[in-house]
Amino acid sequence: MSAVKDLVGPAVDRLAGDLEKLSRQIHDNPELGYQEIKAAAWLAEFLDKQGFKVERGVAGVETAFRGTIETGEGPTIAILCEYDALPGIGHACGHNVIATAGVGAGAALAALRDKLPKGRIQVIGTPAEEGGGGKVRLIKGGVFKTVDAAMMIHGFDRWIMHQDLLGIVRTGFEFSGTAAHASADPWEGVNALDAVIQTFNNVSMLRQQIRPESRIHGIVTSGGAAANIIPEFASAIFYVRAAALDYMWALQKRVIACAEGAAKATGCTLKVIAQPDNVYEPMKRNTTLLDLFRANARTFGVVESPESRERMGSSDVGNVSQVIPAIQPMVQIAPEGTPIHSRAFEQAAVRPLARDGMLTSAKIMAMTTCDLLANPALVRDARREFEAAT
Repeated sequence: MSAVKDLVGPAVDRLAGDLEKLSRQIHDNPELGYQEIKAAAWLAEFLDKQGFKVERGVAGVETAFRGTIETGEGPTIAILCEYDALPGIGHACGHNVIATAGVGAGAALAALRDKLPKGRIQVIGTPAEEGGGGKVRLIKGGVFKTVDAAMMIHGFDRWIMHQDLLGIVRTGFEFSGTAAHASADPWEGVNALDAVIQTFNNVSMLRQQIRPESRIHGIVTSGGAAANIIPEFASAIFYVRAAALDYMWALQKRVIACAEGAAKATGCTLKVIAQPDNVYEPMKRNTTLLDLFRANARTFGVVESPESRERMGSSDVGNVSQVIPAIQPMVQIAPEGTPIHSRAFEQAAVRPLARDGMLTSAKIMAMTTCDLLANPALVRDARREFEAAT
């Protein structure tokens, strides 16, 4: 197998120019979740040209796709891609790199298909990670039922083999009051914006009493039409995150109580907009897969940083890790200290360091896939570890 793995690096390098062009094309044309028409088409077309059998619109999701190559009866290994952007700030999470690393790994394996062990390789395009829960929909649509193990990478400011993810539930609040002239008849009004502001104040006080790894953050989504009209409607959305799902649900109840108290204090009525079908779950560690990825990363001189317990986010790949063995190593694509979801990170996502991270991680994922195809016992080990952790 080592002879075949030695061919992976050159196979990726031959595609380096095309992959960098594709990465920049996606970066320069940012699309929000479930609107990634261009990115999904470009990625699917790229895989099609590499010899993949490509299915578009899988699980009824228009911007999802699945490319497959088969070399015989054996394990099914999936490499995942993300390609949605953030509102107003574009690819400040580096999803252009995630996508091209994924298809780059798949393309390298396709180029070596006659030398690969028996099995099935799938490159799965998963839209709307930034809050839309694309992978959740694909899980429910049965896309991962026949997958034995999955992997993807995520851009960061350093290399970390495993990074815990927080569970997240999103909760919206809509307050209704009574409009009135803010100067002539203010006593006739019931101010819905006051209720939103009071909710934020209540949540700020709540933050003193929560576990240090938990997070609560929100924005005002509607705050009124004009300063001389007391707002009769105002709304906000909050994200509630925690390392354990039971604590996350308990914390959500306390945040809802903050909004209920604000409504009572201001005389407004409250409508809670829950999103129970779009909950992101924590990431389940799989040491078997991580050790394979780590060993292959070392062949490229990757220096691994310790896991961070302070800089934890959330992703729907956590949901995937709860149904099959899955990993998401963090890959350096920006200078150390660059915060993700920042304009600096968005700019870094098409610079030389991002190119290097994209190409290196494509090679590592392709080599890790080779290991799993060549030794199905490792796939079984990953499954046993997954089941033992359930």
